[in-house]
Amino acid sequence: MTQRLTGRTALVTGSTSGLGAAIAAALAAEGAFVVVSGRDGRRGEEVVRRIEKDGGAAAFVRADLSAGADVIGRLATDAIAAAGGRIDVLVNNAALLLAPTPTAEVTQETVDEALAVSVRSLFLLTGLLAPPMAERGRGAVVNLGSISGLRGTAHSALYSMTKAAVHSLTASWAAEYGPYGVRVNTVAPGPTLTEKVAAMEEHLAPIIARTPSRRAGTPAEVAAAVVFLASDEASQVHGATLTVDGGFTAV
Repeated sequence: MTQRLTGRTALVTGSTSGLGAAIAAALAAEGAFVVVSGRDGRRGEEVVRRIEKDGGAAAFVRADLSAGADVIGRLATDAIAAAGGRIDVLVNNAALLLAPTPTAEVTQETVDEALAVSVRSLFLLTGLLAPPMAERGRGAVVNLGSISGLRGTAHSALYSMTKAAVHSLTASWAAEYGPYGVRVNTVAPGPTLTEKVAAMEEHLAPIIARTPSRRAGTPAEVAAAVVFLASDEASQVHGATLTVDGGFTAV
């Protein structure tokens, strides 16, 4: 079977575990050279080893996206170097996953960290990597949103706000970069069975009960949507939010 991303390079932020690691593996399985990134070097190198064991190609670049513009600039530079001179696909996956908390109990420090990791880093990194794609006339940015950014949920105001910002940025960037051959889209997962999400099972049970599929999703299912949007199969898809939520937002 023909690999859909042969000859292309990709950077996946927050890909040392969970959903990001699944996305990195799926892109590599389709022929992309993948730059894995995150804070934990040991876990990052393990993701690279698994990709290589399965026949793919990858490298790890460490970055703490809460640290500010200098770190994000170094990530862009190091990722381009590791990938051989360019990034064709940017997957903005990194985000601060927050346990449900009443708004009045959320600290300023938590607000600042959530905005830094989930919004500021995505904004700055895209501003560094999308223009070179536009100069080449080709590229794809896939942002990871959430159904929480589409529906209000009690005790999840901060997380929902960051994801709504991601959806808004997708629309704006589609208008900004689309005319130059760069497609920008969002994948918005529903509850997805990563280790961190599984720990919130009690909070998620009512959501799953209202979902037509009657189950949570898997990282592989979300990764498949990212691969589609990164590939030429989605050549006319710009500014879309693709929900992978078992039908939750449809009913």
